[in-house]
Parts: sequence; structure tokens; C-alpha cells
Amino acid sequence: MALNPLVDSRDVRFVLYEMMDVIQLCKLPKYSAFDKDMFEDMINLAETMAVEQIYPTFAEGDKEGCHYDGATKKVTIPKCYHPALDAFYEAGFGGMDIDEEWGGMGIPQVIAWACNEYFCSANYPLLMYPGLTHGAAELVEAFGTEEQKHMYLANMYSGKWGGTMCLTEPDAGSDVGALKTKAVRQSDGTYKISGQKIFISSGDNDYYENMIHPVLARIEGDPSGTKGISIFIVPKYRVKADGSLGEFNDVNCAGIEHKMGIKGSATCTLSFGDNNNCIGWLLGEERKGMKIMFKMMNYARMGVGLQAHSTSSAAYMNAATYSKNRVQGAHVTQMLNPEAKGVTIINHPDVKRMLMWMKSYVEGERAMIYYLYLNYELAQLLDGDAAKEAQGLVEIITPIEKAGCSDMSVLITSEAMQCYGGYGFVADYPVEQMMRNAKITAIYEGTNGIQSMDLAMRKILMNPEQYNYTILKKRITDTINKAKGIVEDKYIALVERGVQELDKVIEMMKQQMAAGQFLHLFANATPLQQAMYMLLIAWMHLWSLTITLPKMKELVGDKKGEERAALLKDNADAAFYSGKVLSSQFYLGAEFPKYFGKIEALLGGESAVIKASEEIFTGMLNE
Repeated sequence: MALNPLVDSRDVRFVLYEMMDVIQLCKLPKYSAFDKDMFEDMINLAETMAVEQIYPTFAEGDKEGCHYDGATKKVTIPKCYHPALDAFYEAGFGGMDIDEEWGGMGIPQVIAWACNEYFCSANYPLLMYPGLTHGAAELVEAFGTEEQKHMYLANMYSGKWGGTMCLTEPDAGSDVGALKTKAVRQSDGTYKISGQKIFISSGDNDYYENMIHPVLARIEGDPSGTKGISIFIVPKYRVKADGSLGEFNDVNCAGIEHKMGIKGSATCTLSFGDNNNCIGWLLGEERKGMKIMFKMMNYARMGVGLQAHSTSSAAYMNAATYSKNRVQGAHVTQMLNPEAKGVTIINHPDVKRMLMWMKSYVEGERAMIYYLYLNYELAQLLDGDAAKEAQGLVEIITPIEKAGCSDMSVLITSEAMQCYGGYGFVADYPVEQMMRNAKITAIYEGTNGIQSMDLAMRKILMNPEQYNYTILKKRITDTINKAKGIVEDKYIALVERGVQELDKVIEMMKQQMAAGQFLHLFANATPLQQAMYMLLIAWMHLWSLTITLPKMKELVGDKKGEERAALLKDNADAAFYSGKVLSSQFYLGAEFPKYFGKIEALLGGESAVIKASEEIFTGMLNE
């Protein structure tokens, strides 16, 4: 296999099998036909395809970008994407977690998303095409009629047809309830759709034969706001009863965006019904559009967290490889020796610190993300309290994962660029593109401010008896108790104190809510989310240490100095577990203490944001 500059494959296995123990899923009826060897075959194939077929499109697709022809209103995507997407679908990855009834493989979600980490690390703008298609198809599978399922699903999961998510409008972005797209009932049970949607990822392209758009619209006469919104299946080309393509459905692309990053992903403006001939079919019940679309949105938010993390992983892996090979300067212990030879920059303490900082976040995020997907699966497979707990964890972790990983991706890609020095700032190396791609993950699928408000209000304060938060604390406390006697007390005490301090913040916010101080709650939502992200990463590292410390002691023993270095050079497992221990200790001992400053700021009650009016912000005055 080619060198993998994208993902630490050994860490993927550690998280899956040693932390999450995903083999236990094979004991459940749904996955009884699977075993570890089958999971490994899937992951190995994903890695090979990511490195050999998808990663080569990363830079080329960015340079070529997408193009819009105003005369034909057609969009072309990078030519190199076509064979890569063909290979992706031919290998069955388009429906790897989908039931065999619709042509899928039916593998567990957590294994599917481990595969997706490789794909997204290789080129996540390319993966947005099958990703959006998969999400749209899942909506049809969950809420469509049997006729709709048989009409669309097999073609979408196989990659013959594509899909999107059509929410945003020029005056209705985060405020979806302000949408103006209209649906007018027809005598045959269909609806005439008219309106415009913007920022539609994969909205039009020259890869799929047909595009299936789930479109939010308001049926004529229905109430304003989100309560009056319905959702419709609107294909680019109508589908005949026999499954073949019919006439054009009056869905036109009016242009594409020219963006800072993800240039291979077509971000389109779509016009529906310019000629009053766009037909939509109701999906689910009338006025349930937001509830239905949120199934796709919540899952998409989890996916955006993975996109961000995957970008961070690829940036870190590339920076580590570069630092191991770039010779620059003498070792700091030989700075005064004019005869000293240059060393690779990974030997410089500050570069080593940057790499350790990135490594600790990337590894912590990977564990958190896989844990999230595992619980997403368990919430559907288990019954009673076990299913309820898993769902509670999914609800509270999702906004933290999406916002935390995406904010951190901007910082990690920046730090990776710093390792390269000036070379990182030029397009000869991949990190500048990774940094450009990282930023959008903090913006789309609900900005990180929205994620933070959702976390503070819906997932904690308005959640009955703070159930989600209670379950999260219970799981962290379980890890703390398990760590005792295995992990050094100073690391355990930090996480234990972290939970106690967060309790104080939640109690303060409960009192503010009771007093009607909503401005304070919303002003502090993002700092709360940022603090909770740090606590969750700390939890993952403490959990990891309960496994890696005994393994390291078994493999390395009390060897030190040159003897230890020689062992780590010759024994890959000894090196891996030693590295895991060090990155966890670094995070808990050197990075996590910053969490307590965030907590102190939250508890301080500073109200400058509340007092600020628009006049105090310097800028152009309205005439």
C-alpha cells in the first residue's frame, strides 16, 4: 500500500477495538453475520482507495474547481472526480451502512464512519457528493411512501442519482422559518413548487444522471414560521412509473459560488419553477418539514464534525512527515558548536510541542467521534433505559462534536502550516488547501454559534431534569472511577475537578434562566460549548490511559534512555502505546488546565457583551 499521509491507522484500530469494543455489536441480531475480519476488510479497502484513488484528486480538484455555463445552466465538476466517484460506488461504499434491500452492505455505523474518516481525510469536498446523496436518500427511506422508496433509493445509494438538502434562501439562512419557497396543491396530489434556494452543496453537477432535491417549502395558506413548513421531493428530471427518466422538472441552477475552499464541491443557487412547471411530491406529513429535515441535519452535523476532524488528521500527519524529513538548524544542545550538523526539525522542542499539541487533539477527537457514532447506533438497536441513555449522549455530544472539531480544525491546520514554515504557505504543499477547507466546517450545517445555543438551551437547560447532562456526567464519572489505581492521581484529579467546575456553571445558568436572564445565557453559549469540548477530549484521554498505560508498562517495562529508544524503534506496538500515553499526559497536564480559565470566565459574570449596543462598534455608519 502507498504511504498513508492522512490517518493514523493504528489509532483507528485502537479506538474501535480497544476503547469502543465494537466487536460486541456482532452479538446483536442485526450484525450477527459480521466479525472482525469483515470489518478489517472494509477498513483496509477504504484506506487503500482513499490513498490511491481519492487523495490524488485533492490538489487537482481544487485547482480545476467547478464551472457554470450560463447559457446551458449546467455545472461541471473536476474531471478527476468522476473516476474516483466511480470507484467509490463500485466498491459499495455509497450504501455501506444501508440494508441489503436497497443494495447496501448493512455494516455498523461506527465502521462506516471509520471508513469515511479515510475518505474525508483524502478529499472531503469530493465526498460531499455521495454524502449529501446518502443523507437525502435516508430521508426518503425514513419518511417516504413505499412507492417513493422503490422509485428513488436503489438509484441513489448506487450512485446513479444524486441528492441534496435544500433549506437556505437569500433571506432565510439560520432563520429557516422566514423561507418564501411556495407549494401549491394540484388536483392529482402533487404540488407546484416555486422559489429559490442558495448555498446548495452538490446542487447541480455533471456526474449524476438525476438530482433528487428534498425541498423545504410552505404550502399555500399554511401558517408562517417553522410550524407551517413542509418538505417535498423535487427531482431535476421527473421519474416515470417504470423508473426511467421523464421530462425536465423546471429546476435550474442560476449560478455557483466562488469560495475560499472546498472548490471541488459545487455550491449552487437553485431556482424552482421559473416556468411554473416544477412538480414536487410531499415527503411525510404536511407541516412536518422541519422535524423531517432535522433527521438529515443532525446526522449531517455529525458528519461535518468528522469532515473537520479528518482535515485536522491529514494536516497533522503531513506536518509530522515533513518534520521528520526537513533538515534545518543544529540541535539546541549544539547551538554554540559551529561544526554541528543540521538535524530534522522534529528534534527541535518547539516543533515537537506543536506536533504533540496536534496529536493530542486529533486522537481525542477520533475517540469522541467514534463514541458518538457508536451511541447513535445503540440508540436504535437497544431497548429501554440503555437506548434512552445512548440517545441522550448523542443529543448532547453532537453540537459539541460539530462545533468543537470544526473550530479546532482551523487551529490545527494553522499549526500544521507553522511546522512547514514558509513552505506551508505556498500551494506546493497540501496544508494551505487544508486550512482553506477547514473554515467552512465552522459555518455550514448550522453555524457554531447555533450549535452552542442548541447545546446550552435545548440539550441542557430545557432538557427535562438535565437528563442528557446527567448521563454524560455519569459516563465521565465511570471513567474516573475506572482510572483510579491505573492512572496517576494528578491526571484523574484534573478531570474530576473539571466536572465539578462545570456543575457550577450549569447551576449558575439554571438560575439565570429562572430569572429570565436570557441575554446572559446566549452570550455565554459559545464559551460553554468550548469548555465542554475540552472536557470531553480530557475524558477521552483519561479513558485511553486506562488502556494504554498497562500496555506500555507490559511492553516497555522500566527501560530508559538509549535502551528505551532502541526498543521503540524496533517494536511498533511499544512505540504506539508510548506515544498514546505521552499525548494523553500532554493534553491532561499541559492543555486541559486552560479549561479552568474558561470556567472562571463563565462564572465571573462579565456583562460587557450585554451592555454593548451597535453604536460602540466602529464601522461605516448607515446614511
